[in-house]
Amino acid sequence: MKEKVRIGLMGYGKAAHLHAQAVRASAQGELVSVCGRNRERRGVFADRWGIGSRDTVEEMAQADKVDGVIISTPHPQHRNNTLEAFAAGVHVLVEKPMALTEAHCNDMIAGSEQTGKILSVMSQRRWFPACIRMKEAVDQGKIGKPVLAQVTILGWRDKDYYDSDPWRGKWDTEGGGILINQAPHQIDLLHWFMGPFKEIQGYWDNVNHPYIEVEDSAAAAVRFAQGGMASVLVSNSQKPGIYAKVHVHGSAAYSVGVQTDSGAMFIAGRSAITEPPLNDLWTIEGEQELLSKYKEEDEAFFKTIDPTVYFFTCQINDFCGAILEGRLPLVSGGDGRETVRFIERLYRIGKP
Repeated sequence: MKEKVRIGLMGYGKAAHLHAQAVRASAQGELVSVCGRNRERRGVFADRWGIGSRDTVEEMAQADKVDGVIISTPHPQHRNNTLEAFAAGVHVLVEKPMALTEAHCNDMIAGSEQTGKILSVMSQRRWFPACIRMKEAVDQGKIGKPVLAQVTILGWRDKDYYDSDPWRGKWDTEGGGILINQAPHQIDLLHWFMGPFKEIQGYWDNVNHPYIEVEDSAAAAVRFAQGGMASVLVSNSQKPGIYAKVHVHGSAAYSVGVQTDSGAMFIAGRSAITEPPLNDLWTIEGEQELLSKYKEEDEAFFKTIDPTVYFFTCQINDFCGAILEGRLPLVSGGDGRETVRFIERLYRIGKP
């Protein structure tokens, strides 16, 4: 059995450097190549990491024998890049959001099914110990049936952030604002805990970022296919950033929650994760005292890792393991599509 998965990168921006670090730190991945249209920028990236530099994913597959690619190009390119990778015969791990529309996600899933190649979507917060505890509690029925949930993101992005790349803050090159860029992580956790979305109502607007085209805030009410409900409030308009949380409440009157992000939130290539993700709510009968224990464990663990890279590495290991073992990854194309379906629906109905 093959021991290492040969990984190529599609894209060479800020997030790609994090992925390169994470592949290098992984047990089952080997970073071998990068491709993209800008030869000069791509060459600088390839020299930095000591890997091959190619024009296309097909060239990476032929010259560098890549087994899988990680796609971190701007959002509107995800669908075409993924289909190019499948056509070249390689597996795909694509950055969030999976694509800009459900139709594009369907094309990507169809490509995976037709070629027999794996499709996974970056959702590294699923590997937070606090999120894993929540998932286990929900799946084991410890809170009863999950019937209510809340997602709250109160973050901040300044003008320098939007000026850092020419594609940011524009509908045609980014595809949206907080909903398409920052919120996919928490929306993914929401349907991981609560199941598929059924009905979505809500609004979005630009509250205090006049220098961008897209939204910086949104609010929604959700009904799930399994009958639960949720409220979603996300915003990049609270300086310098407060927190991001996901809470789930059950029919047994017990609740569990996670604070996934704190304060001035992580920006790929510009800042580090400085505070640990923690369970901030745990009222299960007989387990209330575990909340302080969980916090102590997660704070101690946080000090032993590079949190900016570690959870990327966890998902890359899962992706490589799925390739080597012939199994499904933890985060599927269907999972990525569910997040995009939520976002696309809210953009369509919530325009001011």
